[in-house]
Amino acid sequence: MKKIGYLTLILAGVLFTTNIKAQTQKGNVLVGAQLANIGGTFQDGGSTFSLNLTPQAGWFIKDDLAVGPMVNLGLTTGNGSTTFTYGVGAFGRYYIKDKSIEVLDKTRWFLEGNVGVNGVNVDVDGGGSTNTNGLGVGFGPGLAYFITPNIALEGLLKYDLTVGFGSSTTAHRVGLNLGFQIYLPGRKMQRQIEADMKK
Repeated sequence: MKKIGYLTLILAGVLFTTNIKAQTQKGNVLVGAQLANIGGTFQDGGSTFSLNLTPQAGWFIKDDLAVGPMVNLGLTTGNGSTTFTYGVGAFGRYYIKDKSIEVLDKTRWFLEGNVGVNGVNVDVDGGGSTNTNGLGVGFGPGLAYFITPNIALEGLLKYDLTVGFGSSTTAHRVGLNLGFQIYLPGRKMQRQIEADMKK
């Protein structure tokens, strides 16, 4: 029961921390996902559906610089074809500290890049397919808007390239990804929050 009480106090401290910049300090963690192309068009003879999900978890190895693993899964169906995309790899994200380019007080610009194993496989109804499987790289700028000090909604404009083997040696994609991240304090910050709450 005592552990639940401490956990509640830590959670309350996390949710009501007032310094947004502190969320990108060394030792902290971010967990979230990029969501893209969720939706569909439904009409007789031309319905489409698309869903892309990229969960990720990162650790701030220094202030404003996070690295960690990510997974990418995507499905697009309709108009006579089905496209399945996948990827497993690592990402890095750098938060820019420049007040002159901030849109609002609760925003932070960032740059994100990733590398890993990717695949883009397209099956056409009635036969035929195109696929590219191999090395995947991606990069682009993004903007995080903190709706609370520890939760941010994000927009990320990203270029992805897959180079490898298959019926096509390259696949390109440019997309606007929308998502969210939860910023969790590292052990050092948790101890500080616990100490502050005991005062």
